[in-house]
Amino acid sequence: MSIRHYTPRRRRHGISQRARIVLGGALATTILLQISYPLVHGTALQYITIATVYIGAISMLLHAYLSFGIKYASGYLILTALFGYFIELTGVHSGWPFGVYSYDSSLGIAIFGVPIVVPFAWVMMVHPALVAARSITSKWTFLYGGALLAAWDLFLDPQMVAANRWRWEVTGSHIPFVPDVPLSNFFGWLLAGCAIVALLNRILPFDRRKESASLRAVTILLAWVLFSGLIGNIFFFHRPGLALFGTFIYGALAVPFIFKSSLGEA
Repeated sequence: MSIRHYTPRRRRHGISQRARIVLGGALATTILLQISYPLVHGTALQYITIATVYIGAISMLLHAYLSFGIKYASGYLILTALFGYFIELTGVHSGWPFGVYSYDSSLGIAIFGVPIVVPFAWVMMVHPALVAARSITSKWTFLYGGALLAAWDLFLDPQMVAANRWRWEVTGSHIPFVPDVPLSNFFGWLLAGCAIVALLNRILPFDRRKESASLRAVTILLAWVLFSGLIGNIFFFHRPGLALFGTFIYGALAVPFIFKSSLGEA
């Protein structure tokens, strides 16, 4: 006769209250800066544009660390920032894969024509795209994540072109309802997005920390992009066609993850 000792399975615990406050504060600041975007002009708008990217990147890096650990977060930062910089460097100087474009000096210090802030826009959005893609599919992670990034850019590019942050040379087809952004940009984002998501999905760990942040921050950011893209383009930027087109494309990709995450299944 033997006595068996039962050892309960170690469950994943949430992060500390302090960590939740820091993460929530960074995400809230990102959203508040974006809310203020259509309400300011001139130099203030320039600073808000740059600050939004940096704080958004910090909030997603915090989430990456608090959810998946230092190995994931550090690898993610290095690989995404380098990929973002060199794909933009290639684009600025060759026109591939996005099309012919150039950045304005209002985006701050640039290295060989690419503002330093630009790779951090990739850092801000690639983590949410990867998390959503891993949650939705195991076989087509790269395609789902890449398509989600390309759909996000449908809202970003017209807004930045209108603010003269960068400019395009449009000689052929353009994105529907956006005559000053070439269609090649969408396919360039799709290609580049698939490449970086495939790379990160291959290299970065899947397992979350035992004391792990939920996916709520990612869900909120992706949902905010959907909401702000629709409302902003209808009521503030006066692009109703883009509002409906972009919302349809982006929503078709983001909503399945948002819905799954809201049910606690992501």
